[in-house]
Amino acid sequence: MAEKKIKNIEDLPGVGDKVAEKLKKAGYIDLMAIAAASPKELIEVAELGDETSVKIITAAREALDIGFESATKVLEKRSKTLKIITGSKNLDALLGGGIETGNTFEAHGSFGSGKSQLAHQLAVNAQLAVDKGGAGGGCLFIDTENTFSPNRIEMMAKAVKLDPTEALENIQVGRAYNADHQCLLVEKASEMIRPKNIKLIVVDSVTALFRSDYSGRGELATRQQKLNRHLHALQRLADIYGVAIYMTNQVMSRPDMMYGDPTTPIGGHVMGHFAGVRLYLRKSKGANRIARMIDAPNLPEGECVFTVTEKGLGDPEEE
Repeated sequence: MAEKKIKNIEDLPGVGDKVAEKLKKAGYIDLMAIAAASPKELIEVAELGDETSVKIITAAREALDIGFESATKVLEKRSKTLKIITGSKNLDALLGGGIETGNTFEAHGSFGSGKSQLAHQLAVNAQLAVDKGGAGGGCLFIDTENTFSPNRIEMMAKAVKLDPTEALENIQVGRAYNADHQCLLVEKASEMIRPKNIKLIVVDSVTALFRSDYSGRGELATRQQKLNRHLHALQRLADIYGVAIYMTNQVMSRPDMMYGDPTTPIGGHVMGHFAGVRLYLRKSKGANRIARMIDAPNLPEGECVFTVTEKGLGDPEEE
């Protein structure tokens, strides 16, 4: 008798209807999600034994033939990624064409630097057709600071000739009230990505609630550990589903710095090592904002000027 080919979670050895239901409820909805999980994760969400968890993960990995592949194939996969334009040609050039799907982006800066404006613009532009600089899909917007503005979405949608009502319908907003709730929303995100054709996940801001919930040096280690797990959950969504992750981040002032810009992003090394691309945004004169590339594996450091107006992001007019 031929061995049954594994195509779904229910086909995995040791996974019955009840276990499958628990896994899907926790966000493990397909084989790739199982293959990318650790035994500890499955033990926690599905109340499985250690050996059973290892057996399930191993079977999922074998079914997907996960292992090494040539750099040529990696390049081929990268060539299929999409880039979501920001509305500013200067900023797009700094980013190598825009926000890339399957990657993680962090923008940090002080209040009014344009972080949330960029978040709203990307939520709209992700809906544009691919040939117009979009990804042809929707957005999940996790709002931790009550910054999401549907009126701003309408204004930006009209500027790029999208129907405002449809643009709002294509953005799924989750208001997080504490760090645990924020983590739960990311876990729930996997259930919506494919049904809602999600191409972009925005977290505005990724560190604010962790900063308020875990204050003081005594809770710093706990905060960093939980933030690290949260960031890796976001990375898993980018890896499995090929969505772009855009996160805003707060900054703090360093009084020990005598020279230069004393602002530094929240999150320390955990945040610094995680983000694929890091931008530092700051205010300039009037509607102008300055973006500086802090870190990117395939992009050079540099700066550019962009504008934030009623219509959205753009470029300064040439004098």
